[in-house]
Amino acid sequence: MGFSRLCWFILSIIVFFSNPSPVTAGDIVHDDKFAPKKPGCENDFVLVKVQTWVDGVEGAEFVGVGARFGTTIVSKEKNANQTHLTQSDPRDCCSPPKKKLTGDVIMVTRGRCKFTTKANFAQAAGASAVLIINNQRELYKMVCEPDETDLDIHIPTVMLPQDAGVELERMLLNRSSISVQLYSPRRPVVDIAEVFLWLMAVGTIICASYWSAWSANEAAIEHDKLLQDFSEDLSNTKVIGTSGIVEVNTKSAVLFVVVASCFLVLLYKLMSEWFIELLVVIFCIGGVEGLQTCIVALLSRLFKHAAQSYIKVPFFGAVSYLTLAVLPFCIVFAVLWAVYRESKFAWIAQDILGIALIITVLQIVHIPNLKVGTVLLGCAFLYDIFWVFVSKKLFHESVMIVVARGDKSGEDGIPMLLKIPRMFDPWGGFSIIGFGDILLPGLLIAFSLRYDWLAKKRIRAGYFLWAMFAYGLGLLVTYIALNLMDGHGQPALLYIVPFTLGTFLSLGKKRGDLGILWSSGQPERECPHVRLGQTHTPDE
Repeated sequence: MGFSRLCWFILSIIVFFSNPSPVTAGDIVHDDKFAPKKPGCENDFVLVKVQTWVDGVEGAEFVGVGARFGTTIVSKEKNANQTHLTQSDPRDCCSPPKKKLTGDVIMVTRGRCKFTTKANFAQAAGASAVLIINNQRELYKMVCEPDETDLDIHIPTVMLPQDAGVELERMLLNRSSISVQLYSPRRPVVDIAEVFLWLMAVGTIICASYWSAWSANEAAIEHDKLLQDFSEDLSNTKVIGTSGIVEVNTKSAVLFVVVASCFLVLLYKLMSEWFIELLVVIFCIGGVEGLQTCIVALLSRLFKHAAQSYIKVPFFGAVSYLTLAVLPFCIVFAVLWAVYRESKFAWIAQDILGIALIITVLQIVHIPNLKVGTVLLGCAFLYDIFWVFVSKKLFHESVMIVVARGDKSGEDGIPMLLKIPRMFDPWGGFSIIGFGDILLPGLLIAFSLRYDWLAKKRIRAGYFLWAMFAYGLGLLVTYIALNLMDGHGQPALLYIVPFTLGTFLSLGKKRGDLGILWSSGQPERECPHVRLGQTHTPDE
């Protein structure tokens, strides 16, 4: 299988896993519309850090979520008190504790009674705070019942996940003296990681577009020379296809979305550690292909002889000596990332492999005209909205976000993402963007630059500059919406497609180029039947 077709196969699997939202530790899974505020039950839901001390020595830190009711939790660590932790008796605190508490933090299991009932009993016994251990790994918002009014709970209540409860109970069973400190540091409005991620996405599309346009322009010049040399045989020529280029048509664009939806549901249902491992292997294969293609392209002008000398390799066919020299490095690079992908700086290697794959795909896969681009981006627009928002109605959770985070796999999520650690966020985590949010608009933007070069348009008179500006603005609006929505997942294509496609369509109509852009995708040339990047040979 040639690389162009391999690249298209990999793209068809991974391109639509486009979850642009930063996902941080301890995300809350329920929306606020299920938890209305009322008097005495009107706290904002906040993540809470629970720092432990074992016999005076700093121990593990856990993340919980504060309740709608009770006292608000301090935001600064220096203002939070270290308080002794004790196990409730009865364990669920659905009845008054058997012994009085003197300002201790009490740990209780979820049980079957109301959250407010536990808090009232703990408060009456003299507790200073309540840690409720959930019976699942997820965090749920603790709210008041509809019939509860005028609550008088003035101690903080925090829910911790099941694994945190297991660890805390183990500490208590060891007869250790356990103290805890509760505080809820505030997130910065904007983290610099989002700025770098924006630059990474925009820069990737710019590099890929210029490489695609340069290659297409070189092919066009070569064809013009051939037509001049063999003009007398022009009537006997025929198109034999585009070498190394995969062109998308309207049918494949629609089918693409259907296949991607089926695969996404399959991945959602089969999400597990072994499935993530399979995706890691697929990502490594694509990353190796992309990295070696980019490196060979960069080195081919320095090592022309090695780049133009070929050896026949079984199964792969003719391969240049330069490719053979570069390939082992690329394989080792990808394997090292796969082995150490849980390490602190593994995201750098993941981004390098991802960017190389994206650039190579945009070089190989083309949309031939604006009609195909509109169909593809329109379908992707609906796809993104459905699987981020509408899927909650059918699956009770956002399928796209669950798959991207890897909630059911026990790992950090799928590798088909560019990510940067949130540098100034006290909660840590990553700012991430899915490949689809770069690749799909990138196909349209690369097409715009190929058209500009072929039509010999200046940068301001062309379409690339404005399409690129619209993409950057759409991605910026995505991050603004993300912060306004308190970090809840946002489908980037919801904002990027209207900006990018809308700008292209309106500008084309205003300039009178829309008909050509929509149908042929190329300005009229001396031989209009000769398509950019296609070769012609005389009939045998």
